[in-house]
Amino acid sequence: MDDFVKNADNAPTGYVAAEAAGLRWLAEPQAVPVVEVLEEEKKTLRLALLEAVPPTAEAARELGRGLARLHDAGAPAFGWTPTDGAWFGPLESPFAVANTPNADFAGYWADDRLRPLADNVTRTLGANGHDTVDEAIDIIADGAFDGVSGQGEEEPARVHGDLWSGNVLWTADGATLIDPAAHGGHRLEDLAMLSLFGAPFLEEIFEGYEAEHPLPGDWQQDLHAHLLFGLLAHVRLFGEAYVDQTIATAEAIIDRADQLGF
Repeated sequence: MDDFVKNADNAPTGYVAAEAAGLRWLAEPQAVPVVEVLEEEKKTLRLALLEAVPPTAEAARELGRGLARLHDAGAPAFGWTPTDGAWFGPLESPFAVANTPNADFAGYWADDRLRPLADNVTRTLGANGHDTVDEAIDIIADGAFDGVSGQGEEEPARVHGDLWSGNVLWTADGATLIDPAAHGGHRLEDLAMLSLFGAPFLEEIFEGYEAEHPLPGDWQQDLHAHLLFGLLAHVRLFGEAYVDQTIATAEAIIDRADQLGF
């Protein structure tokens, strides 16, 4: 089998093991194509070589259906990862994230993921920006987004964790997941990240998802709450270029929570 080799000479110890375990865990339910791990070493990961093809609307709908099945396969807890270490970000500059198992979404998302990141970029956000982000995080911590559209509470989903459009490779076998930050999370995390930079046929992906796992009619208005981590990560990694979008997203979270009665 032809292969693709990822060299992680400058990555943290355990990074390769975490990615390999994440890929295997995502592939386990056989819900959606995931790149195959052929061999794993301390600083090298050998993967099956994938041949890209143009995306299509039907492939996008099938990706949505597959993601719903993947999420429904579940996870042991929010924040749980299949290895001891967990990271987020590009191979050249990933940063560690907490992976303490948590029984509720609010505690995991607000306290383990969002607050440490917001505190790390306080100076870049500016005083007013940080106050707005802090208010949004407090709202998330109060449980406004534990469910979908203010309804119920989600169980931990099996999520890719970094599903921006560049981590979906369109192949003849269907849209294939690569480069995960796999963990137990909220199902809307992956759908939010797909929307961040505009995945091809995004609405068709959402159509396929809803066909497999129905959602409330206004669910997309919740996505801001699940985008905040990715945007704060971009502020940390790339600086001021993402500050305005991050603050606008925090404001949208506050407005959405008000609509939901929180």
